Amino acid sequence: MKAILHADIEWGIGSKNGLMFSIPADMKFFRETTTGNIVVMGSNTLKSFPGGKPLKNRTNIVLYPDGEKREDCIVVNSLDELFAELKKYDTEKIYVIGGAMMYKTLLPYCSEVLVTKVNAVGGADAYFENLDENTSFELVYESETVETNGYEIKFTTYKNNKVKSY
Repeated sequence: MKAILHADIEWGIGSKNGLMFSIPADMKFFRETTTGNIVVMGSNTLKSFPGGKPLKNRTNIVLYPDGEKREDCIVVNSLDELFAELKKYDTEKIYVIGGAMMYKTLLPYCSEVLVTKVNAVGGADAYFENLDENTSFELVYESETVETNGYEIKFTTYKNNKVKSY
Protein backbone atom coordinates (compact mmCIF):
# COMPACT_ATOMS: atom_id res chain seq x y z
CA MET A 1 0.00 0.00 0.00
CA LYS A 2 1.18 3.52 -0.79
CA ALA A 3 0.06 7.01 0.14
CA ILE A 4 -0.12 9.84 -2.38
CA LEU A 5 -0.52 13.54 -1.56
CA HIS A 6 0.77 17.04 -2.00
CA ALA A 7 2.18 19.02 0.91
CA ASP A 8 3.33 22.56 1.46
CA ILE A 9 6.63 23.45 3.16
CA GLU A 10 4.96 22.96 6.57
CA TRP A 11 3.62 19.51 5.56
CA GLY A 12 0.14 21.02 5.30
CA ILE A 13 -2.12 18.91 3.07
CA GLY A 14 -5.52 20.56 3.07
CA SER A 15 -7.74 23.43 4.02
CA LYS A 16 -11.49 23.42 4.69
CA ASN A 17 -11.80 19.80 3.44
CA GLY A 18 -10.20 20.64 0.11
CA LEU A 19 -6.86 20.95 -1.64
CA MET A 20 -4.76 24.03 -0.95
CA PHE A 21 -3.34 24.28 -4.45
CA SER A 22 -4.61 23.70 -7.97
CA ILE A 23 -1.53 22.46 -9.79
CA PRO A 24 -2.25 20.71 -13.11
CA ALA A 25 1.09 18.81 -13.09
CA ASP A 26 0.28 17.42 -9.62
CA MET A 27 -3.28 16.50 -10.64
CA LYS A 28 -1.95 14.77 -13.77
CA PHE A 29 0.57 12.79 -11.70
CA PHE A 30 -2.17 11.78 -9.24
CA ARG A 31 -4.55 10.76 -12.04
CA GLU A 32 -1.92 8.78 -13.98
CA THR A 33 -0.66 7.04 -10.81
CA THR A 34 -4.04 6.04 -9.39
CA THR A 35 -6.14 5.31 -12.51
CA GLY A 36 -6.90 1.61 -12.78
CA ASN A 37 -5.92 1.04 -9.17
CA ILE A 38 -7.55 1.03 -5.72
CA VAL A 39 -7.94 4.29 -3.79
CA VAL A 40 -8.64 4.32 -0.05
CA MET A 41 -10.12 7.33 1.70
CA GLY A 42 -12.16 8.57 4.60
CA SER A 43 -15.73 9.80 4.23
CA ASN A 44 -14.80 13.50 4.26
CA THR A 45 -12.48 12.99 1.29
CA LEU A 46 -15.30 11.33 -0.65
CA LYS A 47 -17.62 14.20 0.27
CA SER A 48 -15.03 16.71 -0.98
CA PHE A 49 -15.20 15.35 -4.56
CA PRO A 50 -17.56 17.02 -7.06
CA GLY A 51 -21.07 15.85 -6.20
CA GLY A 52 -19.64 13.54 -3.51
CA LYS A 53 -19.02 10.99 -6.29
CA PRO A 54 -16.07 8.57 -6.23
CA LEU A 55 -13.13 8.89 -8.61
CA LYS A 56 -13.68 7.38 -12.06
CA ASN A 57 -11.70 4.40 -13.36
CA ARG A 58 -10.58 3.33 -9.89
CA THR A 59 -11.90 1.03 -7.18
CA ASN A 60 -12.92 3.43 -4.41
CA ILE A 61 -12.87 2.09 -0.84
CA VAL A 62 -14.23 4.43 1.82
CA LEU A 63 -13.87 4.02 5.58
CA TYR A 64 -17.20 5.44 6.69
CA PRO A 65 -18.33 4.28 10.14
CA ASP A 66 -22.14 4.08 10.10
CA GLY A 67 -22.07 5.21 6.46
CA GLU A 68 -24.71 4.02 4.05
CA LYS A 69 -23.80 1.34 1.51
CA ARG A 70 -23.50 2.67 -2.02
CA GLU A 71 -23.42 1.16 -5.49
CA ASP A 72 -20.61 3.40 -6.75
CA CYS A 73 -17.95 2.55 -4.14
CA ILE A 74 -17.07 0.07 -1.40
CA VAL A 75 -18.02 1.36 2.05
CA VAL A 76 -16.42 -0.25 5.10
CA ASN A 77 -17.42 0.62 8.65
CA SER A 78 -14.26 -0.18 10.62
CA LEU A 79 -10.50 -0.56 10.33
CA ASP A 80 -10.91 -4.34 10.62
CA GLU A 81 -13.36 -4.33 7.69
CA LEU A 82 -10.98 -2.10 5.72
CA PHE A 83 -8.03 -4.44 6.24
CA ALA A 84 -10.17 -7.46 5.29
CA GLU A 85 -11.21 -5.67 2.08
CA LEU A 86 -7.65 -4.58 1.25
CA LYS A 87 -6.42 -8.18 1.46
CA LYS A 88 -8.44 -8.89 -1.71
CA TYR A 89 -6.15 -6.65 -3.78
CA ASP A 90 -2.51 -6.45 -4.88
CA THR A 91 -0.90 -4.25 -2.23
CA GLU A 92 1.17 -2.45 -4.91
CA LYS A 93 -2.06 -1.15 -6.50
CA ILE A 94 -3.53 0.39 -3.32
CA TYR A 95 -3.21 4.15 -2.74
CA VAL A 96 -4.31 6.02 0.38
CA ILE A 97 -5.59 9.40 -0.83
CA GLY A 98 -6.80 11.13 2.35
CA GLY A 99 -7.82 12.72 4.50
CA ALA A 100 -5.48 13.54 7.34
CA MET A 101 -6.91 10.92 9.72
CA MET A 102 -6.68 8.16 7.09
CA TYR A 103 -3.09 9.08 6.35
CA LYS A 104 -2.22 9.09 10.06
CA THR A 105 -3.93 5.75 10.64
CA LEU A 106 -2.56 3.95 7.57
CA LEU A 107 0.93 5.48 7.29
CA PRO A 108 2.64 2.64 9.23
CA TYR A 109 1.19 0.15 6.68
CA CYS A 110 2.37 2.10 3.60
CA SER A 111 5.54 0.87 1.89
CA GLU A 112 5.93 4.17 0.06
CA VAL A 113 4.64 7.72 0.23
CA LEU A 114 4.53 9.78 -2.96
CA VAL A 115 4.65 13.46 -1.99
CA THR A 116 4.42 16.38 -4.36
CA LYS A 117 6.21 19.06 -2.36
CA VAL A 118 4.97 22.57 -3.01
CA ASN A 119 7.40 25.37 -2.15
CA ALA A 120 4.74 27.57 -0.56
CA VAL A 121 2.60 27.92 2.54
CA GLY A 122 -0.96 26.93 1.78
CA GLY A 123 -2.84 28.00 4.91
CA ALA A 124 -3.51 24.40 5.92
CA ASP A 125 -5.79 23.20 8.67
CA ALA A 126 -4.82 19.54 8.06
CA TYR A 127 -1.27 18.22 8.17
CA PHE A 128 0.77 15.15 7.24
CA GLU A 129 3.57 13.81 9.38
CA ASN A 130 6.95 15.33 8.48
CA LEU A 131 8.62 12.30 6.89
CA ASP A 132 12.02 14.01 6.94
CA GLU A 133 11.88 13.68 10.75
CA ASN A 134 10.44 10.14 10.86
CA THR A 135 13.27 7.61 11.27
CA SER A 136 11.17 4.84 9.66
CA PHE A 137 11.10 6.73 6.36
CA GLU A 138 13.86 7.42 3.87
CA LEU A 139 13.77 9.82 0.93
CA VAL A 140 14.59 7.60 -2.06
CA TYR A 141 13.62 9.87 -4.97
CA GLU A 142 13.45 13.60 -5.54
CA SER A 143 12.81 15.18 -8.93
CA GLU A 144 14.27 18.43 -10.15
CA THR A 145 12.26 21.47 -9.12
CA VAL A 146 9.56 22.25 -11.68
CA GLU A 147 7.82 25.60 -11.94
CA THR A 148 4.17 25.21 -12.83
CA ASN A 149 1.07 27.34 -12.39
CA GLY A 150 3.07 29.85 -10.35
CA TYR A 151 4.42 27.24 -7.91
CA GLU A 152 7.73 25.44 -7.55
CA ILE A 153 7.13 21.73 -6.98
CA LYS A 154 9.18 18.56 -6.57
CA PHE A 155 7.96 15.00 -6.89
CA THR A 156 9.38 12.86 -4.09
CA THR A 157 9.15 9.26 -2.92
CA TYR A 158 9.71 8.12 0.65
CA LYS A 159 10.29 4.45 1.49
CA ASN A 160 9.03 3.01 4.78
CA ASN A 161 11.77 0.79 6.20
CA LYS A 162 9.46 -0.55 8.95
CA VAL A 163 6.21 -1.43 7.17
CA LYS A 164 3.57 -3.00 9.41
CA SER A 165 1.43 -5.75 7.94
CA TYR A 166 -2.36 -5.80 8.23
